[in-house]
Parts: sequence; C-alpha cells; structure tokens
Amino acid sequence: VLELLDMKLGICKVCVGGIVGDDSYKNKTELKVATKLEGIAKEYFSKKGIPAEIIKLNGSIELAPLIGLSDIIVDIVETGTTMKENGLEVKEDVLDYVSARLLQIKTLLLLKNHKLLNFMKK
Repeated sequence: VLELLDMKLGICKVCVGGIVGDDSYKNKTELKVATKLEGIAKEYFSKKGIPAEIIKLNGSIELAPLIGLSDIIVDIVETGTTMKENGLEVKEDVLDYVSARLLQIKTLLLLKNHKLLNFMKK
C-alpha cells in the first residue's frame, strides 16, 4: 500500500490513558493494555522495552481500567474530553499526529492512475 496524500482531516493523537492520578502502571513488570490499535500499542511498548499484554477491544475502551480489565489504554484522542468524562487522563503521547490518509494498492496504481489523478485534483 502506498500513502499518497495526508488529507489533513480527523487530526488527532494516539495516547496512553489511565485513571486520573494513578501512575502505578509505571511500576509493573508487565502491563495489561486495552486498545483497538493493537499494532501501534505493541510497537510502542516493545520499543520502550516494556512487556505488555495487549487486549483487543472495540467500543468504549475507556471502561477497561475502571473495571480492572487493564492497567491502561491506548486510544485515539482529539481533545481528551471522552477520557476526562470517564475518569481517565492522558499519561503519554504515542503518536503526536494522526490523520486521514489517501492510500493506494501498488498494483492498481498503474491500472487506474487516471481516476486517481482526477480524484486528487478535486
């Protein structure tokens, strides 16, 4: 897949979130991390050398730390309001800039190049 264009839409961050005032996750030998973004979470904690059990969830992952399912979450954050409403706060930034992108399958680039160029001109 080729990334052709940053459409500069839906701009947000990917962050580690946890219960307000609770930094006990920093002292654990292995973290339980709830997320929809498995690959990003695995890569982030691996690069930091922190063992992490990634728990794939869909829907309101903010509930996971509150019910003891996970220590923290990794999620997309625009303003942080949803986290605050659920008693969570941003603990760390994973990715500072995330946005909608125009992608193209490499093999189709040659076959449908004219359609793609017309779309991108709009």
